[in-house]
Order: sequence, then structure tokens, then C-alpha cells
Amino acid sequence: MSGPVSGTVTGTVVVTSRSFSTGGVDLVARLEAAGLAVVRAPATHDLEALGPVLRDAVAWIAGTGPVTGRHLEAAPALRVVARYGTGVDAVDLAAATDAGIVVTNTPGANSEAVAEHAVALLFALLRGVTAGDRRVRRADWTVSRGRQLAGSVAGVVGFGRIGRSTASRLMALGCDVLAFDPYAADDDVRATGARPATLEEVRDTAQVVSLHAPGGSPVVDGSWLSRCPADQVVVNTARADLVDEGAVARALREGRLAGYAADTLAAETGGDAASPLLADDLADRVVVTPHLGAQTREAVDTMGTLAVEDVLAVLAGRPPAHPVVPSPGGRP
Repeated sequence: MSGPVSGTVTGTVVVTSRSFSTGGVDLVARLEAAGLAVVRAPATHDLEALGPVLRDAVAWIAGTGPVTGRHLEAAPALRVVARYGTGVDAVDLAAATDAGIVVTNTPGANSEAVAEHAVALLFALLRGVTAGDRRVRRADWTVSRGRQLAGSVAGVVGFGRIGRSTASRLMALGCDVLAFDPYAADDDVRATGARPATLEEVRDTAQVVSLHAPGGSPVVDGSWLSRCPADQVVVNTARADLVDEGAVARALREGRLAGYAADTLAAETGGDAASPLLADDLADRVVVTPHLGAQTREAVDTMGTLAVEDVLAVLAGRPPAHPVVPSPGGRP
């Protein structure tokens, strides 16, 4: 990682990522040393709350909440939105381009952390870790029989950085990995040791499935669940909308799916207040964590550092290292 940017800049940086600068590196101090004021704001990106602080912002280090055209209109001095993470589906990129605002992200910063979490969720499902913990706390030492991961056919849907990192771990654990990604060349997939496959092949043959697609439309829906093997388990550390939660709950109850684990639910992004997957009768077959896949000290430090470096670069009139929307010249 590069050293401090020489010289100083001025203005306010709005931070709406809860975990920014909570690792081992004091990134707030780095921004302040460069001449910037740092203002924390709600991670929900509620426009009513954000409006007053965005008015004077020259940079915004944004979490997973929406960054809409209305947000950008409320920020007349804004020059850069540094997305703290990889996904930019919640950012109105067209509006940013029209406004001359640079958008950046932090590709690869959390790949290892999320891949590790996907495998952790998979083990929790296959070995009944959380269910076993609950039983012991009730003084119930009843043994349940799990499944080994070794020897399984594993399907990875989405073969970007995180998908590839997950696949490498699954192969090291003895899985035969099928990979589906319409944007990944077959030869590139084979070079990792995985086998390129269609989505239908993953659905029909994989015993474990890990979702790493960008979101936008369901992958695991009623059609998938009517065709997949009954012993299949699905892990979702990507986007809630990749899964029809109601259909998954029904499939679990009917014995058409063996288990489901997720690091996000629709409720997190404005869906129903109570997910059908949180029903008490599904607790032994569903494992959910509160979007903590990227929350390791190492990933937090790397994501924050990359975001800060790009903010300082743009404000100093230099091109950022990780632009999503190139903005020639930016704002004066």
C-alpha cells in the first residue's frame, strides 16, 4: 500500500460505513492529517439525515446503503464517492457520471474474508454446529449425524475474486468444484482447477452451492428448488435477492432442500421485517449471520485504506487506483 499523500486538501468527508477505521489502522487520523474533517452519518443513507452533512461534503466513503441521484443532488461540492467494498449496484452510476463525480470501490479487499466465511457457514450447516450449540446449552447432549464436505460436488455461482477464493478452499478440502459464471472463460475456470458448468448443471448435480453472483434477480427460486437434489445445501454470502426466501423455507419444510445459510436477508435491505427463514421450526436447518463476512480486522483495514487512498488521490487532482465511473476532470 502506498504511503501518505503529500500536501493537504480541505473539506468534509462523510463516512457511512459502520466499520470504517475500526481495525488496526487509524484512517480517520489519516484523513484529518491531510486537512479533511470527518463526519460520521447513518449507514442506512437516509436522505433526511444525510442531507445536511452532504451539503458541504467533498468526499463520501459509502457503505452498502443506496447512493441515489437525490443524494448526489444534495451534495453540490461532492467530488468522489468511495464505495467501501466491492459492489456498486446500490450506486446510481449514471447520475454520478452526469454530475462529474468519481466513483471508486475496493476490489479484492475482502475476498479472502468472505470466502472464509462462506466455508464457515457451509461447515456450520453440514455439521450442525449452531444447532448442536443450542442443544448443549439446554443440557441436551443428543447427537445428530452430519455430512463430510470432502468428496462433495460443490457448485460456485459467480466466479469473480470471492467465488474463486471460495472455490480454491473447497478444492483444498476435497471437493469437485463446478463453476458457473457467464463472464468467465472456460479456460480461465479450468486453470483454477474447477470445471466450467452451466447453471442447470450446478443446480442438478451439486450437493453444496455457494452463491457469489452480483445480485439483481433470483437464482435459487421455486424452479431451482423443484429440480435440485434433496440433499443440497445452499450458502449465500452475496446478495439477498439471489434467493426467494419464501420458496427456500417451503423447500426446507418439504424435504426438498437440506439446509440454507446466509450472511444477509431481504429484511436487511428493506424487505419484510421478519424473514420466513427465521421461523423457529427451521432453526436447525438455517444459519444466518448479520452481514459480517467481510468483517475481519485485515479486510476492514484494507477496504478502508484503499478507500482513503482513492479519496485523497481524487481530491489532489490525481486519478484514483480503483475507479468505477471515470470522470474526466471531475469538479473544479
